This record gives sequence, C-alpha cells and structure tokens, in this order.
Amino acid sequence: MVDGDPQDRGRRLLVLGAGPAQLGLLAAARRRELYVIAADRDPSAPGFRHADRRAIVSVEDEQGIERLAAAERVRGIVAPGIDWPVAIAARVASRLALAHAISPETAGLCTSKLQQRERFAEAGVPQPEFVACRGIDEARRAAEQLGYPCVVKAPDRQGQRGLSLVESPDRLEIAVERALDASRTASLLVERQVAGTEVTVNAFSVAGTFFPLTITDRHLAAPPAFGVALAHSWPSTLEPRTIAMAIDAARKAAAAVEVRDGPTYTQVLVPESGTPLVGELAARVGGGHDAELCRVAVGVDLNALTIDAAFGERIARQRVAPTARADGACIRFLVAPEGELRTVSGLEEAHGREGIHGIRIYRRPGHVFGPLRRGSDRAGAILATGESADDALERADEAARLIRFDVARVGTEVA
Repeated sequence: MVDGDPQDRGRRLLVLGAGPAQLGLLAAARRRELYVIAADRDPSAPGFRHADRRAIVSVEDEQGIERLAAAERVRGIVAPGIDWPVAIAARVASRLALAHAISPETAGLCTSKLQQRERFAEAGVPQPEFVACRGIDEARRAAEQLGYPCVVKAPDRQGQRGLSLVESPDRLEIAVERALDASRTASLLVERQVAGTEVTVNAFSVAGTFFPLTITDRHLAAPPAFGVALAHSWPSTLEPRTIAMAIDAARKAAAAVEVRDGPTYTQVLVPESGTPLVGELAARVGGGHDAELCRVAVGVDLNALTIDAAFGERIARQRVAPTARADGACIRFLVAPEGELRTVSGLEEAHGREGIHGIRIYRRPGHVFGPLRRGSDRAGAILATGESADDALERADEAARLIRFDVARVGTEVA
C-alpha cells in the first residue's frame, strides 16, 4: 500500500483515541484518504483534526464503541498508543465479524500485566521477580521478600497511573493506595526494582515471524516522574550482543502471548550485569511517536503496516525489512512550565534547524500544565535525525531551546 492508493479511498477505519499517542497513525490514515472516525472523550483532542468524523466517546466505553463501529459500518478498528482499548478493539471486531490482527484472548493477555506475567512465567520469558497482592499486608510481605527499592503498580493501567518507586517501608502504604485507586481489579503488583538501562523493542510480526525494527534507549525523567521518558534515541548504545539478547527476550514475549500478526512495543530492562528482562509487552505501536522514528530511521512505515493489519490484509515481508535511512534518530519530548498555556512561539525557527523532521505540540491555549508526573503531562515532541544518536539528541535539544511556552500562573495547585 502507498499513500493515496485508490482502493483506500472511502474505506472506513475507527481509531480509538485522538490524543498525542494517536497523532502519527491518524495522520497516516488521512494521507491514505481513508474515511477516519476518531473516538475520544476529550472534545479538544489534537488528533481530531485528522478525522472525517469526531466521536466524543470514551475509548473505554466498550458498548459505546461497538455501537459506533456498527453504525459507521467500519471495515477496521485500531487502538494505537494506549493499552486498554487494544482489548476493546479486539473484542468489538470479533463480535462484528471484522478482520483484526490479534484475537480477544491475546489482547486480554497484552492489557493485563498480571496475566501477561503469569504467561511469561509459564513460557520461561525472563522478567523481573514480582508478587501479586490485594492489599497493604500482602504488599508489605512482598516488599520484604523482594527488597527495597521496589516497584508498585496497578496491573491494568499505563502511562504511570498507579505506578510508584518505593525506596523505603514508610513510603509503601501511599504507593499501595495509589495503585489500588487506579486498578480496575482491586489488585496490584509489587516488583523487584531492576537497576540498569531501559530499551524499547519496536517490532512487527507477520504470520508468526517476529521482525525487530528499532531498539531505542529510553531516557527517563528524574523522580518523582518515575518511568516517564524524556527521549527515545536510536540506535541503542548497548553492546550488539546485549541488543541481540533484548530482541530475543521480546521475541519470546510476543510468542508467549501469541501475537502472530501486527505491531508490538516491548520495554526491556537491561541490568548492569545479567540477562535482559521483559518489563511489559503491548500489542500496538508505541505511544511516543515510535512509528515515526522507525520510518525516518530504518524506512519501515509502522503506522501504514498497523492500518493494514487492522483491515486484516496480508503483509508482504519485504515491507518489514529495515533499510538504514539515518545514522541516528530520536524523539525528544517537550516539558512546559507549570501554569495556564497562553501561546507557543519559536516553532518556525525550531522547524528550520538541521535534522528536524517534525514537531508536535499537544495542547492548545487554556490548557493548564501541572508538574511532570506522567507521560500525559508532556507538552509535545520533536523528531530529529543526526550522524549518531547523540547528534540527533543534540539537534533536538537545540530546537527545543527555541520553543517557548508562555504560561500564566494559576491561583490553585494543579494535581
């Protein structure tokens, strides 16, 4: 498939989500002249500008999504960038007899960290040691068993919701409360904290064959923004042997949850010594513009592949064969000062810098920025290439310094 292929015109695609995590796929669908219905509960979601129809409905409202899909007579449903709707898309597609990349059973495994970890354990996939808990008493025993610092998380959330790094026993109770408040199942996970490097393996599977595309280093914000990426850079700075081990772990993880077709986004923890461990796998494109980075770095259009998989189309293997397009590439996220956004300036000048391929601003004037705690608190992103990963990051940093977020202080604290 190519942009503007005549057989694309008018085909109806339902995209679950119109936020920053869906911008790349929505833009790709628009270029292909598909009829795009975007669903999001936020009327100001930035991705709506790429849609033919805006549906103001929560992507977690399964009955509402099914009614929408049936009424719009869609040919495909896709949930890029966010986890929970992946399962909703698979179940709705199954009930409406639509082609879909993964089964409802696989989607369920990919959206429950607990079920996923249990399947990993059965299949021998390397992962951090963990304990499933239902309250503070069980969490205390688990933390004592695993040791501090440890990680406490809700088993069915993403984007740092209900996620905490607990460095001492006196901080455990508040972390448990956060996890249980976020959890859909009144349960939580306590995990051993793995010190080392984090990488993301972005891949696409075709008929059971796993094709790794980009392995990117995750550059993380300092606490209390635990787990929030400030940048993804490619190629990874890990040794080739370690990269191969990370890819093998991601391949085993995809096989364990039976992802045979479509994209996977796997976070891998690489200890200072020892075997890389799978933190989690998602059956979707990454929400941090990973597909756009993949396109400029290795020439594989993950967004286009994901759209075709949503329509149940056969994917030719040559379309997932990486071909180096750049020596280095990165996504560098923007963080705005706290306050109510008035204007954003410097974009034209930043766009003109060498190596800058795109800049996305997520919020409109009137949005109130709080402190950086979760991925959704980021203000935008820059896609850059360079002669190396470090050079790409330097170019993105130079562009970021030209972008100015004018904010007004607000009278009440922003949570």
